[in-house]
Amino acid sequence: MAVQLKLNQSLTLKIKRLGINGEGIAYYKRLIIFVKGTLPKETVIVKITKATPRYAEAQLIQIKEASPDRVIPPCPVYDQCGGCQLQHLAYKQQLVFKKDLLKQALEKYQPAGYQQYELRKTIGMEEPWHYRNKAQFQLRENLKTQKVEAGLYQSESHQLVPIVDCLVQEPATQKVMNTATQLLTKYAIPIYDERKNSGILRTLMVRVGIETGEVQLVLISRTKKLPQINAFIRELNQRCPEVVSIMQNIQDKKTSIVMGDETIHLWGKETIDEKINEVSFELSARAFFQLNPKQTKVLYQEALDALALKQDKTVVDAYCGVGTIGLSLAKQAKEVRGMDVIPQAIDDAKKNAEQMGLTNTHYEVGSAEELLPKWFAEGFTPDAIVVDPPRTGLDDKLLQAIVKQPSQQLVYISCNVSTLARDLKPLSKIYNVEYLQSVDMFPQTARCEVVVKMTKK
Repeated sequence: MAVQLKLNQSLTLKIKRLGINGEGIAYYKRLIIFVKGTLPKETVIVKITKATPRYAEAQLIQIKEASPDRVIPPCPVYDQCGGCQLQHLAYKQQLVFKKDLLKQALEKYQPAGYQQYELRKTIGMEEPWHYRNKAQFQLRENLKTQKVEAGLYQSESHQLVPIVDCLVQEPATQKVMNTATQLLTKYAIPIYDERKNSGILRTLMVRVGIETGEVQLVLISRTKKLPQINAFIRELNQRCPEVVSIMQNIQDKKTSIVMGDETIHLWGKETIDEKINEVSFELSARAFFQLNPKQTKVLYQEALDALALKQDKTVVDAYCGVGTIGLSLAKQAKEVRGMDVIPQAIDDAKKNAEQMGLTNTHYEVGSAEELLPKWFAEGFTPDAIVVDPPRTGLDDKLLQAIVKQPSQQLVYISCNVSTLARDLKPLSKIYNVEYLQSVDMFPQTARCEVVVKMTKK
């Protein structure tokens, strides 16, 4: 008979391993219990906060035996903010955990021959702090202090945790964020109130080009009207000369999707410039770009190494975004074709290719699942396909298109080990999985990127 625990019940548990969100996993009479903030090999006293017949969640009350890998989190709001999950784990062990996460996912989905896959050691960062080139903070007006605050929501809630010094953000992004927030108070720009559905400004996004030092600020608002915006821009220019672009994005729907479809140019340039591995990119407000440029260089180099391209090879870059991966490969390939569903991203990719003087690239708006079969029908058969899908993994139709007409090589760049392992199930029937290389793009968090090299059987 299944064990049913009671709410607020106290237990002493031994933590066995970490789960996909970095939480500790323990068992009580074979019932799985998740405990945030705990580490493998620890003995802890916990209080049950959620009890179901299949699993339970518990709050850490006391650590009786601490792990030798436990460290004191340097961030003062680590416990409240939902941004990081692993600051209490020594960095060397974070890298071990990320490889283990991949192993767990493969054991769950069991793609063909998974026990023999070569899982390479996670490539980490020498300095695993201050790496994020983009900050996207929600806004609220603190009614007590009558000041505007910017920060992140507490995990699983809409309680804002104000942040003035995020240890994983590039310092330039935090400086501009703090200055902009102070100016919003000074010029009394109305802040959106979710409960009342009133006010105007919802979110601030700041992005820096690490190689160029250029900063873009995007004000995300409910309406086009932004009172006092000229005074705000004037003072921001004086205080933050590194800001070269100020944009406004309109999100008038009640939704958790941060950005809307319309972007207005307020001041300066419309884009900022960034470089990765000698490739220059122009980034517009809505363009997707990797959040950790230092590790992106490593990631793309791993993709290049996995492809081992020759000059006569044709490559498809599915989910191409602003062209980051494809343009990094273009000099070593005969032709690169990319696609994306966001027209702005394709415009950026074309512009980026043009600026680099590339004539062997072709970018089209549309989904890979529509365009790949169309290109096949036109007689274009790629030698290699690179996929870098969102967290949801490969679209079913794209998976079917690849399985139906597999290229000689496939490189899968994944940001979610679960959907990767799921997708490897059908792919491993057609491809040999040569190796999986984890790259730590997000130190202090439970997320990881993986490059998988596959060759047609």
